[in-house]
Amino acid sequence: MTTEKAVLGGGCFWCLDGVYMRAKGVIDVVVGYAGGDTKDPTYREVSYGKTGHAEVAEIEFDPAVISYEDILGIFFTIHNPTTLNQQGHDIGTQYRSAIFYLSDEQKKTAEKIMKELTDGKYYDDPIVTELLPLDKFYKAEDYHQHYFDKNPDQAYCQLVILPKLVKFKDKFKGFYR
Repeated sequence: MTTEKAVLGGGCFWCLDGVYMRAKGVIDVVVGYAGGDTKDPTYREVSYGKTGHAEVAEIEFDPAVISYEDILGIFFTIHNPTTLNQQGHDIGTQYRSAIFYLSDEQKKTAEKIMKELTDGKYYDDPIVTELLPLDKFYKAEDYHQHYFDKNPDQAYCQLVILPKLVKFKDKFKGFYR
């Protein structure tokens, strides 16, 4: 099996992990940091918003089951790409909407989808999602990996992540496992 990766920032990385781990064709999700200047950043450093990094999810997937375009379709459904440096109550550059592409093909696909969403007036406000080449991905600390699965009853998981899972399941029934 040949796999591909996507690196996305859509607010808190726990949300992305919780959703994509339930998508058919996704092999694994590793949460971490990308897009900043600090080498080997820690969660504490990133959470202060001084490193320039965004919280991201590195999604490994089987393109024979789920395409990169579908990965992005889910991404644009489960977070708000029109709020600059914010997702809900999570505020700061570390929570920005970002696509870190790994190839020219991924860049073109992301540009196409963002143009379709803009032209179709899918959102009331302009999309502010950054589209950048991935320079370096730094894996987050182990306790952040698969956080929702380890802590489903935690308040943040119930109030923030669970509604995104419901939206994913409703809009992408064919990909929900």
